Amino acid sequence: MSNRKRCLMIGAGGHAAGWIREILPPFAERLEIVGLVDVSEAALAESGDFLMLPSPRRFREIERAFGEVEADLCVVSIPAAFHQRAVLVAAQHGVPVLCEKPLADTWEACRAMYASVRRSGVKMEVVQNYRYNPAMRAMKDVLRSGRLGRLNYIVSRFLDDCREYDSWARRHELPHAMLMDGAAHHLDMLRNLTGADCDEISALEWNPAWSSSKGEFCALCMLHMNDGTRATYEGNATAAGEQNPWHQESYRAECEEGSVTVGADGVVRVHRHTRGGGVVSDEIDTPSGPGDGHAWIVAEFLDWLDDGPTPATTLDDNIRSAAAIFGAIESAHNGEVVSVRRMLEGL
Repeated sequence: MSNRKRCLMIGAGGHAAGWIREILPPFAERLEIVGLVDVSEAALAESGDFLMLPSPRRFREIERAFGEVEADLCVVSIPAAFHQRAVLVAAQHGVPVLCEKPLADTWEACRAMYASVRRSGVKMEVVQNYRYNPAMRAMKDVLRSGRLGRLNYIVSRFLDDCREYDSWARRHELPHAMLMDGAAHHLDMLRNLTGADCDEISALEWNPAWSSSKGEFCALCMLHMNDGTRATYEGNATAAGEQNPWHQESYRAECEEGSVTVGADGVVRVHRHTRGGGVVSDEIDTPSGPGDGHAWIVAEFLDWLDDGPTPATTLDDNIRSAAAIFGAIESAHNGEVVSVRRMLEGL
Protein backbone atom coordinates (compact mmCIF):
# COMPACT_ATOMS: atom_id res chain seq x y z
CA MET A 1 0.00 0.00 0.00
CA SER A 2 3.00 2.33 0.36
CA ASN A 3 2.89 3.22 -3.35
CA ARG A 4 -0.58 4.71 -3.10
CA LYS A 5 -0.97 8.29 -4.29
CA ARG A 6 -1.58 10.82 -1.51
CA CYS A 7 -4.71 12.85 -2.27
CA LEU A 8 -5.72 16.20 -0.80
CA MET A 9 -9.52 16.39 -1.08
CA ILE A 10 -10.81 19.93 -1.61
CA GLY A 11 -14.43 19.74 -0.56
CA ALA A 12 -16.20 17.62 2.06
CA GLY A 13 -19.94 18.18 1.66
CA GLY A 14 -22.40 18.21 -1.23
CA HIS A 15 -21.00 16.59 -4.37
CA ALA A 16 -17.62 16.17 -2.65
CA ALA A 17 -19.29 13.82 -0.16
CA GLY A 18 -20.09 11.55 -3.11
CA TRP A 19 -16.46 11.62 -4.19
CA ILE A 20 -15.39 10.61 -0.69
CA ARG A 21 -17.98 7.89 -0.14
CA GLU A 22 -18.64 6.50 -3.64
CA ILE A 23 -16.23 7.59 -6.37
CA LEU A 24 -12.82 7.25 -4.71
CA PRO A 25 -13.21 4.17 -2.42
CA PRO A 26 -12.92 1.68 -5.36
CA PHE A 27 -9.42 3.11 -5.91
CA ALA A 28 -8.25 2.44 -2.35
CA GLU A 29 -5.28 0.42 -3.61
CA ARG A 30 -4.07 3.33 -5.73
CA LEU A 31 -5.11 6.40 -3.76
CA GLU A 32 -5.43 7.53 -0.15
CA ILE A 33 -7.06 10.77 1.05
CA VAL A 34 -4.50 12.30 3.43
CA GLY A 35 -6.08 15.72 3.91
CA LEU A 36 -9.52 17.29 3.73
CA VAL A 37 -10.55 20.93 3.17
CA ASP A 38 -13.93 22.59 3.58
CA VAL A 39 -15.29 25.87 4.94
CA SER A 40 -18.13 23.99 6.64
CA GLU A 41 -17.24 22.63 10.07
CA ALA A 42 -20.16 20.19 9.90
CA ALA A 43 -19.15 18.77 6.49
CA LEU A 44 -15.51 18.63 7.56
CA ALA A 45 -16.42 16.73 10.72
CA GLU A 46 -18.79 14.29 9.01
CA SER A 47 -16.51 13.41 6.10
CA GLY A 48 -13.39 13.56 8.27
CA ASP A 49 -14.92 11.01 10.63
CA PHE A 50 -15.93 8.82 7.70
CA LEU A 51 -12.31 8.86 6.47
CA MET A 52 -10.98 8.47 10.03
CA LEU A 53 -8.70 11.44 9.40
CA PRO A 54 -7.07 12.93 12.50
CA SER A 55 -7.97 16.54 13.32
CA PRO A 56 -4.61 17.97 12.12
CA ARG A 57 -5.50 16.65 8.62
CA ARG A 58 -8.76 18.61 8.46
CA PHE A 59 -8.55 22.20 7.24
CA ARG A 60 -10.75 25.24 6.78
CA GLU A 61 -8.18 27.10 4.63
CA ILE A 62 -6.86 25.85 1.29
CA GLU A 63 -3.48 27.55 1.66
CA ARG A 64 -2.84 25.96 5.03
CA ALA A 65 -3.79 22.51 3.74
CA PHE A 66 -1.30 22.66 0.87
CA GLY A 67 1.34 24.03 3.23
CA GLU A 68 0.99 21.26 5.79
CA VAL A 69 0.06 18.17 3.75
CA GLU A 70 2.37 16.41 1.30
CA ALA A 71 0.14 15.40 -1.60
CA ASP A 72 0.69 13.71 -4.96
CA LEU A 73 -2.59 15.07 -6.33
CA CYS A 74 -5.71 16.95 -5.31
CA VAL A 75 -9.37 16.56 -6.20
CA VAL A 76 -11.35 19.82 -6.37
CA SER A 77 -15.09 19.43 -5.78
CA ILE A 78 -16.31 22.77 -4.45
CA PRO A 79 -18.51 25.49 -6.00
CA ALA A 80 -17.09 26.80 -9.28
CA ALA A 81 -16.62 30.29 -7.82
CA PHE A 82 -13.81 28.88 -5.65
CA HIS A 83 -12.06 26.71 -8.25
CA GLN A 84 -9.63 29.45 -9.23
CA ARG A 85 -8.23 29.83 -5.72
CA ALA A 86 -7.85 26.07 -5.23
CA VAL A 87 -6.16 25.48 -8.59
CA LEU A 88 -3.80 28.43 -8.27
CA VAL A 89 -2.61 27.25 -4.85
CA ALA A 90 -2.22 23.67 -6.13
CA ALA A 91 -0.17 24.92 -9.08
CA GLN A 92 2.04 26.97 -6.76
CA HIS A 93 2.78 23.81 -4.78
CA GLY A 94 3.30 21.66 -7.89
CA VAL A 95 0.34 19.37 -7.12
CA PRO A 96 -1.60 17.81 -10.06
CA VAL A 97 -5.31 18.64 -10.14
CA LEU A 98 -8.46 16.68 -10.93
CA CYS A 99 -11.21 19.32 -10.99
CA GLU A 100 -14.97 19.13 -11.29
CA LYS A 101 -16.71 21.05 -14.02
CA PRO A 102 -17.55 23.83 -14.79
CA LEU A 103 -13.95 25.01 -14.88
CA ALA A 104 -14.72 28.33 -13.12
CA ASP A 105 -17.49 30.90 -12.75
CA THR A 106 -15.97 33.55 -15.06
CA TRP A 107 -13.87 33.55 -18.22
CA GLU A 108 -11.28 35.71 -16.43
CA ALA A 109 -10.92 33.01 -13.76
CA CYS A 110 -10.56 30.32 -16.44
CA ARG A 111 -7.81 32.31 -18.12
CA ALA A 112 -5.96 32.83 -14.83
CA MET A 113 -6.17 29.12 -13.98
CA TYR A 114 -4.95 28.14 -17.43
CA ALA A 115 -1.99 30.51 -17.27
CA SER A 116 -0.99 29.35 -13.79
CA VAL A 117 -1.20 25.64 -14.62
CA ARG A 118 0.75 26.12 -17.85
CA ARG A 119 3.50 28.07 -16.02
CA SER A 120 3.81 25.48 -13.27
CA GLY A 121 3.75 22.48 -15.61
CA VAL A 122 1.41 20.51 -13.32
CA LYS A 123 -1.01 18.04 -14.85
CA MET A 124 -4.68 18.96 -14.68
CA GLU A 125 -7.78 17.14 -15.87
CA VAL A 126 -11.40 18.33 -15.75
CA VAL A 127 -14.19 15.87 -14.90
CA GLN A 128 -16.25 15.64 -18.09
CA ASN A 129 -17.73 12.30 -17.10
CA TYR A 130 -20.58 12.37 -19.64
CA ARG A 131 -18.12 11.64 -22.44
CA TYR A 132 -17.77 8.11 -21.08
CA ASN A 133 -21.47 7.24 -21.09
CA PRO A 134 -21.69 4.00 -23.14
CA ALA A 135 -24.40 5.39 -25.43
CA MET A 136 -22.40 8.52 -26.17
CA ARG A 137 -19.30 6.45 -26.88
CA ALA A 138 -21.35 4.33 -29.30
CA MET A 139 -22.74 7.41 -31.04
CA LYS A 140 -19.26 8.89 -31.38
CA ASP A 141 -17.98 5.59 -32.80
CA VAL A 142 -20.67 5.72 -35.51
CA LEU A 143 -19.71 9.27 -36.45
CA ARG A 144 -15.98 8.52 -36.48
CA SER A 145 -16.41 5.35 -38.56
CA GLY A 146 -17.63 7.30 -41.59
CA ARG A 147 -20.40 4.78 -42.23
CA LEU A 148 -22.88 7.66 -42.62
CA GLY A 149 -20.56 9.86 -44.64
CA ARG A 150 -19.81 13.44 -43.70
CA LEU A 151 -21.37 15.09 -40.66
CA ASN A 152 -23.71 18.01 -41.39
CA TYR A 153 -24.97 19.12 -37.97
CA ILE A 154 -25.95 17.90 -34.49
CA VAL A 155 -29.08 18.81 -32.51
CA SER A 156 -28.92 18.35 -28.73
CA ARG A 157 -31.65 18.67 -26.14
CA PHE A 158 -31.79 18.70 -22.33
CA LEU A 159 -35.22 18.91 -20.69
CA ASP A 160 -35.71 18.59 -16.93
CA ASP A 161 -38.58 19.52 -14.61
CA CYS A 162 -36.87 21.64 -11.97
CA ARG A 163 -39.78 24.01 -11.49
CA GLU A 164 -39.96 23.26 -7.77
CA TYR A 165 -37.45 25.28 -5.77
CA ASP A 166 -34.21 23.41 -4.97
CA SER A 167 -35.16 20.42 -7.13
CA TRP A 168 -31.90 21.22 -8.97
CA ALA A 169 -29.80 21.45 -5.83
CA ARG A 170 -28.43 24.97 -5.22
CA ARG A 171 -28.72 25.97 -8.88
CA HIS A 172 -31.89 27.96 -8.21
CA GLU A 173 -29.69 30.64 -6.66
CA LEU A 174 -27.02 30.73 -9.38
CA PRO A 175 -26.81 33.12 -12.36
CA HIS A 176 -26.60 31.52 -15.82
CA ALA A 177 -27.57 28.18 -14.27
CA MET A 178 -28.39 26.41 -17.54
CA LEU A 179 -25.38 27.63 -19.49
CA MET A 180 -22.97 27.21 -16.57
CA ASP A 181 -24.09 23.90 -15.06
CA GLY A 182 -26.08 22.31 -17.87
CA ALA A 183 -24.02 23.33 -20.88
CA ALA A 184 -20.84 22.48 -18.98
CA HIS A 185 -21.77 18.94 -19.98
CA HIS A 186 -23.64 19.51 -23.20
CA LEU A 187 -21.48 21.99 -25.10
CA ASP A 188 -18.52 19.80 -24.22
CA MET A 189 -20.42 16.82 -25.62
CA LEU A 190 -21.01 18.66 -28.89
CA ARG A 191 -17.25 19.23 -29.15
CA ASN A 192 -16.71 15.56 -28.34
CA LEU A 193 -19.18 14.26 -30.94
CA THR A 194 -18.13 16.57 -33.76
CA GLY A 195 -14.43 16.23 -32.99
CA ALA A 196 -14.16 19.98 -33.53
CA ASP A 197 -14.00 23.20 -31.52
CA CYS A 198 -16.62 25.92 -31.47
CA ASP A 199 -15.56 28.77 -33.75
CA GLU A 200 -18.57 31.07 -33.25
CA ILE A 201 -21.61 30.93 -31.01
CA SER A 202 -24.91 32.78 -30.67
CA ALA A 203 -27.20 32.22 -27.73
CA LEU A 204 -30.28 33.23 -25.78
CA GLU A 205 -30.79 32.64 -22.06
CA TRP A 206 -33.83 33.56 -19.97
CA ASN A 207 -36.06 32.61 -17.09
CA PRO A 208 -39.78 32.06 -17.74
CA ALA A 209 -42.22 33.76 -15.38
CA TRP A 210 -43.16 30.46 -13.70
CA SER A 211 -39.60 29.48 -12.81
CA SER A 212 -38.64 29.40 -9.12
CA SER A 213 -34.98 30.14 -9.88
CA LYS A 214 -33.11 33.43 -9.69
CA GLY A 215 -30.80 32.60 -12.61
CA GLU A 216 -31.64 31.69 -16.18
CA PHE A 217 -33.06 28.16 -16.49
CA CYS A 218 -33.58 28.18 -20.28
CA ALA A 219 -31.07 28.53 -23.12
CA LEU A 220 -30.90 28.11 -26.89
CA CYS A 221 -27.53 28.07 -28.66
CA MET A 222 -26.29 27.88 -32.24
CA LEU A 223 -22.70 26.75 -32.75
CA HIS A 224 -20.52 27.01 -35.85
CA MET A 225 -17.64 24.55 -35.43
CA ASN A 226 -14.16 25.13 -36.84
CA ASP A 227 -14.49 22.21 -39.27
CA GLY A 228 -17.61 23.69 -40.87
CA THR A 229 -20.17 21.55 -39.07
CA ARG A 230 -22.97 23.14 -37.06
CA ALA A 231 -24.73 22.29 -33.81
CA THR A 232 -27.68 23.49 -31.77
CA TYR A 233 -28.39 23.20 -28.06
CA GLU A 234 -31.73 23.41 -26.26
CA GLY A 235 -31.56 23.52 -22.47
CA ASN A 236 -34.70 23.80 -20.33
CA ALA A 237 -34.83 23.18 -16.59
CA THR A 238 -38.49 24.24 -16.43
CA ALA A 239 -39.70 21.44 -18.72
CA ALA A 240 -43.30 20.58 -17.95
CA GLY A 241 -43.77 17.94 -20.65
CA GLU A 242 -41.37 15.57 -22.39
CA GLN A 243 -38.24 14.89 -20.34
CA ASN A 244 -34.61 14.47 -21.38
CA PRO A 245 -32.89 14.87 -18.00
CA TRP A 246 -29.38 13.95 -16.87
CA HIS A 247 -27.97 10.91 -18.73
CA GLN A 248 -31.14 10.83 -20.86
CA GLU A 249 -30.38 13.76 -23.14
CA SER A 250 -31.38 13.67 -26.79
CA TYR A 251 -28.81 13.96 -29.59
CA ARG A 252 -29.42 13.72 -33.32
CA ALA A 253 -26.56 13.88 -35.81
CA GLU A 254 -27.55 14.52 -39.43
CA CYS A 255 -25.02 13.09 -41.87
CA GLU A 256 -24.51 12.73 -45.60
CA GLU A 257 -26.01 9.23 -45.80
CA GLY A 258 -28.26 9.01 -42.76
CA SER A 259 -28.61 10.05 -39.16
CA VAL A 260 -27.71 8.67 -35.74
CA THR A 261 -29.77 9.37 -32.64
CA VAL A 262 -29.96 8.68 -28.93
CA GLY A 263 -32.82 9.64 -26.62
CA ALA A 264 -34.27 9.10 -23.18
CA ASP A 265 -34.17 5.30 -23.59
CA GLY A 266 -30.38 5.38 -24.04
CA VAL A 267 -30.57 3.36 -27.26
CA VAL A 268 -28.37 4.49 -30.15
CA ARG A 269 -30.03 4.12 -33.55
CA VAL A 270 -28.84 4.62 -37.11
CA HIS A 271 -31.48 5.73 -39.63
CA ARG A 272 -31.22 5.62 -43.42
CA HIS A 273 -33.82 6.86 -45.90
CA THR A 274 -34.29 5.90 -49.53
CA ARG A 275 -36.97 7.22 -51.85
CA GLY A 276 -39.57 4.55 -52.28
CA GLY A 277 -38.11 2.47 -49.47
CA GLY A 278 -38.75 4.73 -46.51
CA VAL A 279 -36.59 4.80 -43.40
CA VAL A 280 -34.68 1.79 -42.11
CA SER A 281 -33.45 2.00 -38.50
CA ASP A 282 -30.93 -0.20 -36.75
CA GLU A 283 -29.97 -0.31 -33.07
CA ILE A 284 -26.27 -0.03 -32.24
CA ASP A 285 -24.59 -2.07 -29.53
CA THR A 286 -22.99 0.00 -26.77
CA PRO A 287 -19.33 -0.63 -25.89
CA SER A 288 -18.28 -2.18 -22.61
CA GLY A 289 -16.29 -0.37 -19.95
CA PRO A 290 -16.77 1.23 -16.54
CA GLY A 291 -20.44 1.97 -15.96
CA ASP A 292 -19.71 5.34 -14.40
CA GLY A 293 -17.78 8.09 -16.13
CA HIS A 294 -16.24 9.27 -12.86
CA ALA A 295 -14.58 5.88 -12.40
CA TRP A 296 -13.17 6.04 -15.92
CA ILE A 297 -11.77 9.53 -15.35
CA VAL A 298 -10.17 8.72 -11.99
CA ALA A 299 -8.49 5.66 -13.51
CA GLU A 300 -7.11 7.54 -16.51
CA PHE A 301 -5.97 10.44 -14.32
CA LEU A 302 -4.01 8.09 -12.06
CA ASP A 303 -2.57 6.34 -15.12
CA TRP A 304 -1.54 9.74 -16.52
CA LEU A 305 0.27 10.59 -13.29
CA ASP A 306 2.15 7.30 -13.75
CA ASP A 307 3.25 8.43 -17.23
CA GLY A 308 0.39 6.70 -19.00
CA PRO A 309 -1.63 8.09 -21.93
CA THR A 310 -2.83 11.69 -21.82
CA PRO A 311 -6.59 11.82 -21.06
CA ALA A 312 -9.08 13.45 -23.41
CA THR A 313 -10.32 16.05 -20.94
CA THR A 314 -7.12 17.77 -19.85
CA LEU A 315 -7.16 21.49 -19.08
CA ASP A 316 -5.77 22.17 -22.56
CA ASP A 317 -8.91 20.57 -23.99
CA ASN A 318 -11.46 21.79 -21.45
CA ILE A 319 -10.52 25.44 -21.77
CA ARG A 320 -12.14 25.17 -25.23
CA SER A 321 -15.43 24.00 -23.74
CA ALA A 322 -15.22 26.76 -21.11
CA ALA A 323 -14.72 29.34 -23.87
CA ALA A 324 -17.90 28.13 -25.59
CA ILE A 325 -19.85 28.49 -22.34
CA PHE A 326 -18.70 32.02 -21.64
CA GLY A 327 -19.02 32.93 -25.29
CA ALA A 328 -22.66 31.82 -25.08
CA ILE A 329 -23.24 33.92 -21.97
CA GLU A 330 -21.69 36.96 -23.67
CA SER A 331 -23.79 36.42 -26.79
CA ALA A 332 -26.99 36.09 -24.76
CA HIS A 333 -26.36 39.43 -23.10
CA ASN A 334 -25.07 41.51 -26.02
CA GLY A 335 -27.25 39.98 -28.73
CA GLU A 336 -24.30 39.35 -31.04
CA VAL A 337 -22.46 36.37 -32.46
CA VAL A 338 -19.32 35.79 -30.36
CA SER A 339 -16.04 34.54 -31.79
CA VAL A 340 -14.92 31.75 -29.48
CA ARG A 341 -11.84 31.38 -31.64
CA ARG A 342 -10.74 34.91 -30.72
CA MET A 343 -11.35 34.22 -27.05
CA LEU A 344 -8.93 31.30 -27.23
CA GLU A 345 -6.37 33.28 -29.21
CA GLY A 346 -5.98 35.53 -26.17
CA LEU A 347 -4.77 32.79 -23.84
